[in-house]
Amino acid sequence: MPQPTRTTALTHRLVSSPAGRIHLVEQGTGPLVLLVHGFPESWYSWRHQLPALAAAGYRAVAVDVRGYGRSSRPDAVHAYRMLDLVEDNVAVVHALGERTAVVVGHDWGSNIAATSALVRPDVFRAVGLLSVPYAPRGGPRPSEIFAGMGGDEEFYVSYFQEPGRAEAEIEPDVRGWLAGFYAALSADTMPAPGAPDPHFVRRGGTLRERLPAGRLPAWLSEADLDVYAGEFERTGLSGALNRYRAMDRDWEDLASFDGASVRQPSLFIGGGLDASTRWLADAIEAYPVTLPGLVSSHILDGCGHWLQQERPRDTNRLLTDWLASLPV
Repeated sequence: MPQPTRTTALTHRLVSSPAGRIHLVEQGTGPLVLLVHGFPESWYSWRHQLPALAAAGYRAVAVDVRGYGRSSRPDAVHAYRMLDLVEDNVAVVHALGERTAVVVGHDWGSNIAATSALVRPDVFRAVGLLSVPYAPRGGPRPSEIFAGMGGDEEFYVSYFQEPGRAEAEIEPDVRGWLAGFYAALSADTMPAPGAPDPHFVRRGGTLRERLPAGRLPAWLSEADLDVYAGEFERTGLSGALNRYRAMDRDWEDLASFDGASVRQPSLFIGGGLDASTRWLADAIEAYPVTLPGLVSSHILDGCGHWLQQERPRDTNRLLTDWLASLPV
């Protein structure tokens, strides 16, 4: 078991990857723990976990996923396929002089982490999944599934999948849009039950019509929002949104893994008020089959989607307890 150490300073680095470069932030020494963010976030989403993991005796590394922040942003949609993001993770591990790592992901990062463990078990010895449960590849094309979810409205994933459409909504006021999106999925600011669902878009409307305005969630300071907004104002949103637009390509690429289980030691943490845990409740129930190495699974009562930022102490405790249980 790693020994607690005095926390070192954050170190920013650029390393080579199939994307060109990946920007990462690291803290601490010890076994490598790779942290992968989701949409619309950055390495900064792990700001509470980096020092906690470092203090617990781990080398904590948070990346800007391809398309975000200071990492490379290829133009082509197919450059954001899941297999390429897995190889970015592998490249980071090797660039840091390591052979293996524990990979932990949130939101889209959860899918990236699970696929990394599935496709490259030689590199990723354990996997932690935050907010979005693991569900094996299978069924119809993702675009077909999402197109049928909205009824008279449009599911947000379908809305994001049309190139340029969400960018036209978001980029004129990145900061305001992000504030509303973060608030919509946070426990203390999400719309009340019975209010229009912010995961759906009115035909001919915009997603922002459904987003709360005028109040930031408790976990998000004005300075935190400035960090996120500053990055997306500089980069635009296309690189981040292209992850949604590559989902059908993933379905094709991963056909040989249809129904496959992730067998490494695993952890799941979900938010009790997060739509992801409600909609994917069947996936959580299937964990004895799909995650046979599951060490522990937790639902944080009264927590929304951004759980490592909404509930950092709980998340840090669950992560460090799980990491301490893993064979070195």
